[in-house]
Amino acid sequence: MRTSHHWKESTNGKLYFMNTTQQHNPETSRYSAQNSHKPVNFYCAAPHAKSVELVGDFNHWHPFPMERSVDGWWLAHVELTHGHHQYQFLVDGKPMLDPHATGVVRDERDKRVSLIAVS
Repeated sequence: MRTSHHWKESTNGKLYFMNTTQQHNPETSRYSAQNSHKPVNFYCAAPHAKSVELVGDFNHWHPFPMERSVDGWWLAHVELTHGHHQYQFLVDGKPMLDPHATGVVRDERDKRVSLIAVS
């Protein structure tokens, strides 16, 4: 049996301590949902934009350039882990929410961001 300790930061800046006890089996733990990645396509309609980038908690909010298609849609293909992820589009440098997102939440700076659930 293995006990692991995890720190989790809440949206108000407080740290929570999580203690979980679990059977450790190297053969099954590598196949857990936390270790799997799922391909996710992000689309943004911005026909007049010169550039569109994707930023999110999955890339530490560093801009990832999206590819423009001939019809004015922009695409990014990203491998994400199981769970909820926060993100935004940067259209010509200006933040934009995804109208097709799972939801909208507030990030650690209390700004509205899009939310996607990956399962």
